[in-house]
Amino acid sequence: MALQVFTAVTGAAWESALVGALDRADHGVTVVRRCVDVGELLAAAATGTGQAALLSADLRRLDGSAVARLAAAGVAVVGLVEPGDEGAAGRMQAWGVLRVLPADAGPEEIARALREAVAGGPPAGRDMADPRAALPGPHRDQPEGERAEGPGIVVAVWGPTGAPGRTTVAVGLADEAARLGVETLLVDADVYGGVVAQVLGLLDESPGLAAAARRAAAGTLDEAALRLLSWEVRPGLGVLTGLARADRWPELRPSAVVQVLEEARRLTPLTVVDCGFSLEEDEELSFDTAAPRRNGATLAVLETADVVVCVGGADPVALQRCIRALGDLRDALPDVEPLLVVNQVRRGPVPGDPHREVAEALERFTGRGVDAFLPADRRATDAALASGRTLAEVAPASPLREALRALAAQVTGVSAQASRRSLSWRRFRSSRTAG
Repeated sequence: MALQVFTAVTGAAWESALVGALDRADHGVTVVRRCVDVGELLAAAATGTGQAALLSADLRRLDGSAVARLAAAGVAVVGLVEPGDEGAAGRMQAWGVLRVLPADAGPEEIARALREAVAGGPPAGRDMADPRAALPGPHRDQPEGERAEGPGIVVAVWGPTGAPGRTTVAVGLADEAARLGVETLLVDADVYGGVVAQVLGLLDESPGLAAAARRAAAGTLDEAALRLLSWEVRPGLGVLTGLARADRWPELRPSAVVQVLEEARRLTPLTVVDCGFSLEEDEELSFDTAAPRRNGATLAVLETADVVVCVGGADPVALQRCIRALGDLRDALPDVEPLLVVNQVRRGPVPGDPHREVAEALERFTGRGVDAFLPADRRATDAALASGRTLAEVAPASPLREALRALAAQVTGVSAQASRRSLSWRRFRSSRTAG
């Protein structure tokens, strides 16, 4: 059976001749649709009538997100560039196109590349809007246990709705890890309106993560560009600010955010990501085509992260939300085993000893123990927020600060008493593999 192929090389002088040659000769390839733009190409891919796509690098609106959506739909991609255009070839490879040929390649060579791409390409039958399927191709094939010593780890800080203190924990965790000697990048990926910039006194009107995601989608993001887009709060701690306006969430495409995090791994030993709360995937109820998913970035971050920290509150309402959120996480990403952190622990909301009562309730309803308790310290958090500084700067003796420092030591594997230590990579790989 002939390979069913889409083409999208509109504007190229050699398009008609190439398509005719592929159709006429016995190359085992049939061009089922010639698309004029990326929108038509994605719509055609969603029908399931094609197995591969032949694309030119200068196709308007072609980027890493489009390539990832094609991969998620089970469509393998082969790129064509003008002969000698190394820049265009590099862009396509950065987008996840693993096979790029010069446009003057013979029809037989192009047909062979299409067949090889399908043979080693993405799995078929996937939802092209599924953020878990739309991860960048080059990073999906690497075995989990074989990552090189150099790349850093990603820690996602997530939790249920109701302000349990995700941002407080993310900022404190990143700051304390940096103070333990682990160079850290803090990323605000909350699609419902991140506040990391405001918490740290960075009145930034141009979100760093959105800019980095645009560059990732265009294939121009590298370590130097990511460093330029990040604020340096102090030596060893950088911040990639988030969306100040929640209506800008479509700028954070899942595949682009994952590429940003992969670049962050090469930039710093530790990346801490402040995530949104929701894991819902109900956009298909409102659209009859593949729709952008607001929570796709959160799901992609949680799946990409080496460590997920689930932050819940210590009062009865917050505990109920945490229990439900853990169930939602298990349903959405069953392979993710989070660290459970209970924040704002204090006497009053629950009878008796709050640590024991909360731990017993979570064990009873989730079968999971608590990894860390963080005490409530409203005076210290108010002082930090009012001055746009961290707890370590405004209240170094705060019990909450000390608990966050211990959590940072637990997550990074660095002794809380050490002044300068390297990150323990083996601990993360072994625990990740065991999970």
